[in-house]
Amino acid sequence: MSSAIRYVAIAGAAGSLGSVVFGRLVESGKFQVRVLRRKGSGSTFPSGTDVVDVDFDSFDSLKGALAGQDAVVAAFGPEAFNKQPTLIDAAIAAGVQRFLPAEFGSNLNNALNRALPPFAEKVKVRDYLADKAKTTALTYTLVSNGPFLDWGLDYDFLLDVSNHKAIIVGGGETPFSTTTLQSVADAMVGVFENLEETKNRAVFIEDIQITQNKLLALAKEATPDKEWKTVSTSLDALTQRADERLAQGLFDIETFGPYILRSFLDPAHGGNYSKTDNQLLGVKGKTEKDVVEIVKHVASKK
Repeated sequence: MSSAIRYVAIAGAAGSLGSVVFGRLVESGKFQVRVLRRKGSGSTFPSGTDVVDVDFDSFDSLKGALAGQDAVVAAFGPEAFNKQPTLIDAAIAAGVQRFLPAEFGSNLNNALNRALPPFAEKVKVRDYLADKAKTTALTYTLVSNGPFLDWGLDYDFLLDVSNHKAIIVGGGETPFSTTTLQSVADAMVGVFENLEETKNRAVFIEDIQITQNKLLALAKEATPDKEWKTVSTSLDALTQRADERLAQGLFDIETFGPYILRSFLDPAHGGNYSKTDNQLLGVKGKTEKDVVEIVKHVASKK
């Protein structure tokens, strides 16, 4: 039986997701949160925050920083995914109970998604954790939340809110699961409160299942004074171009974006979750009216 989680270390706490997770864990009042900050980083945190500057390439540095911690949340961006094996090894050595890797996205229980280029490092970390869990006391939870809803609008990925443009794939009627950053953070609290139920497996959460066409309709409702343009295409056309760029050694969002779109817009890739852990983890979900308000908020910042 797992012991209660009290002390939680977060790597990547200044990032888009990490900052929200940090705030939620602190706000809950249930955890003592330690920030693992990269040495030389200029990131700042509220007064009184337990911040430890570390070298993410150093096992000894990380082991020392994780002393006394019950859990680790890795909220790294893609550029630091490869830092996780060392962090996992240090967590094991420090006696950490639970590790949450930088999964937070598409359904990587799906074999087709595991084979997509953007997820190669995530798959390596998944497999590394599963292997370590067989021979050590470390346990893990993998969080699958689909594309981030608010972030995906903020950064013009799900819809180009800045230019009022939508790229509609395959008719736009494929439903997919999507989740806000705040709801992912809520799920972190839920994981730590349900250790046995979330042990060594993927949990699936969503705020809403929606299609591209419905999302576009809600965006139009949120911005009635704007004229939206649509471009129709296919996943095959998008990923063919991505394959060409990949072959040229171009590793950027223009290359990886189409593969990520396929991970939740191709029905064979399991992007609309048939079963979720929302109830277990305290994720309340969003209504279409909520989505309209999210788009309004995003549009107000453009």
